[in-house]
Amino acid sequence: MNRKTIYTILTICCVVGFWLFDNFYTPATYSDTSGDGAKTVIASSLMPSSTTGEIVEHSHFTLSYNEAYEQAEWVAYSLKKEHLTNDDRKRPYFIEDPKVRTKSADWRNYKGSGYDRGHLCPAGDRRFSEQAYNETFYTSNISPQDRDFNAGIWNKLEKQVRIWAKRHGEIFVVTGGVLEEGLDEIGEEDVDVPEYYYKVIARGDGDEIKMLAFLLEGKERSKPLKQFSVSVDEVEKRTGIDFFRKLPKKIQDQKESEVDTGSWKFSF
Repeated sequence: MNRKTIYTILTICCVVGFWLFDNFYTPATYSDTSGDGAKTVIASSLMPSSTTGEIVEHSHFTLSYNEAYEQAEWVAYSLKKEHLTNDDRKRPYFIEDPKVRTKSADWRNYKGSGYDRGHLCPAGDRRFSEQAYNETFYTSNISPQDRDFNAGIWNKLEKQVRIWAKRHGEIFVVTGGVLEEGLDEIGEEDVDVPEYYYKVIARGDGDEIKMLAFLLEGKERSKPLKQFSVSVDEVEKRTGIDFFRKLPKKIQDQKESEVDTGSWKFSF
């Protein structure tokens, strides 16, 4: 066998090997299975309702998975000032969430779709530990997003939330796509593409709690973030989710009906 033939065979083996690795190898989990890993505590009084009952708790965020739409209807997490680090993390593989009973959608549904694998709990909010960062790459934490939207107005909103967390010490965040009938779908598993995305935030507690919500069409916009502010009630109507159901009814009625932009200083 001459040298040229050997090189050809080796090249073919390498190509096949990379293809097999790319298409069939994934880690099993990013979660700490020892039970001793540090966790980010989320106030139970702020947790939203689940329309599916499929609630999954990870060490650093919690989600409600909606199998019919092959994504989370919400992801909830606490963002503290001390979480905001610039630690350099190696970007891991997207993998199916081992805690989702029905299995979360395979990342390959997004290949060639023209949509980004948009994080709900941003990887940038979880750089403070390797596990926290890697957990954001479960496919239960992503949703199809227009590339310009993901890199534009949505990214600005994520940055704004970090600024508020740094300023106020801690912010509670719930985010997701508006899952409704008639949406476009991608991939073999029919992952739905939300037309709108929301983010509901809060800080403080009791009578002093401050809330604000955002509802954005999944397209890039150049308007200031404040113009996408809505009441929590508005997002509840669009999603069927009860966001602060454990708070006293008097506080819910007052705070959820307001668009309290005055309590939040905007940078974008």
